[in-house]
Amino acid sequence: MLRKSPIPWPEGKTPSDAHCDEDKRLAILAAHGVDGLVDDPELQELVELVAKLCGAPMAMVTMVEEGRQLFLTRAGIEARETPRSTSFCAHAMLGGEAMEVSDAQKDERFAKNALVTGPPHIRFYAGHPLISSEGAPLGALCVIDTEPRNAGLTPFQSESLATLARAVMRRISQRRLGETAQEAVAARDDYLQRMIDSVPGIAWSADSSGRFDQVNAQWEGLTGLPKPNTVEDWRAAIHPEDWDAAATEFRTSLESGRPYEREWRLKMSDGEYRWMLSRAVRMPMGEDANRWFGTVIDIDHQHRLSDARDLLANELSHRIKNIFAVVSGLVAIRSRGKPEVAEFAAELNQVIRDLNTAHSYVRPDHGPTANTLSGLLADLLAPYETPGEERFSVSGPGIAIGPRAATPLALIFHELATNSAKYGALSCPEGTVTVAVEDDCSDTGNICVTWRENARSCGLPGESDREGFGSRLLRMAVEGQLGGTFERTYSEDGLDVRIGFPRSAVDS
Repeated sequence: MLRKSPIPWPEGKTPSDAHCDEDKRLAILAAHGVDGLVDDPELQELVELVAKLCGAPMAMVTMVEEGRQLFLTRAGIEARETPRSTSFCAHAMLGGEAMEVSDAQKDERFAKNALVTGPPHIRFYAGHPLISSEGAPLGALCVIDTEPRNAGLTPFQSESLATLARAVMRRISQRRLGETAQEAVAARDDYLQRMIDSVPGIAWSADSSGRFDQVNAQWEGLTGLPKPNTVEDWRAAIHPEDWDAAATEFRTSLESGRPYEREWRLKMSDGEYRWMLSRAVRMPMGEDANRWFGTVIDIDHQHRLSDARDLLANELSHRIKNIFAVVSGLVAIRSRGKPEVAEFAAELNQVIRDLNTAHSYVRPDHGPTANTLSGLLADLLAPYETPGEERFSVSGPGIAIGPRAATPLALIFHELATNSAKYGALSCPEGTVTVAVEDDCSDTGNICVTWRENARSCGLPGESDREGFGSRLLRMAVEGQLGGTFERTYSEDGLDVRIGFPRSAVDS
């Protein structure tokens, strides 16, 4: 395994025997990417400095390859390389300290060397080994003179050569670590690309300005368009009716940092449009950097199914309203010309109209809207009012409710009122219902509504007889749609229901 640690090889220690194996040594040399350091300015400065310090006409940083000695930088010599067979550095790199040859003509190792007998006529050589962090010999930092030096380098020059050799090795290692980091970044990007390509929908990443740098293969597969680089590039893929709102909201999210979520139609490669759910979140990547990651998921089937359900619900609601109208019409027809039942018929028609109003609250997106929770309760309970008698009361502050909250609230209290009319307090003449609305109850900031039925004298059936679909509907509406709580208690006096939900659930 090639060690990529910045920890240098210990000074004065000979190279590792294991990494002197030529195949391993060459593999480590290749891992340093030394070809990219040819004529490196920093190495050139070090070579020129060591030549001045040692008073040598020639100096170089060498890398000993399989068949040649490559000069990464050099001073005082034009050649870029020499054959490995004539290399002094191939000997120097195998030691732990600098190798000095005072007179090459008198050294049996080099006396017949072509670089001694011919240009550049080497007489004096001093080379400090360059050893990788694994202990692999790579080459040397050397100085050369055409005159012999019987005394060799001075102590200062020897120390300078060693110090500058360490600087050369740090520069070479820095290059290696830099390439390793780049390889890691490339590997990460490749991994991210392969990961997002596996997402069933479209996945992407973008910078804080909205420039997309990663878009998975699903984009081209679904749209047949080239990958987008900017927000504007999405225009060709989004339905014209959806584009302005989708783009404006996304740009707003980029500026505010808030998550983005919107449904819009995507144009497929065959020209058809399908409904998509687009989501994006911002992820901090540093003190001043943020990135956005998003997905576009096909929800066309669910969207069309929801449309079909809404159509069915509206159709059922329309038919129920028609039934109210038919019943009201029949009452009017049957009471016509019968003054003795005119008052009763008028009261009955008013009840039918009140029921129609209460029912309208539960029609999806088509019912009336009350400004306050108390106003909604009054409308829902109006059909059960008995002239001259106070059967129910509503107390508490006028808490404002939004149009989206009106439907689940209407479902809840319409179901309670219907159950009370069938089984509870409103099913007998003596029964009463009181509804108390509390703002900011239980120190939680929630809204609480207490529905209390007083039916002690009505002889009502037991608790088990009253459980069923209606109870499940109540719990789903309170807990699922409003994110609230639902408690029901039976007693000899009747029924107490306590409902709590956060204010945020009724603001929209």
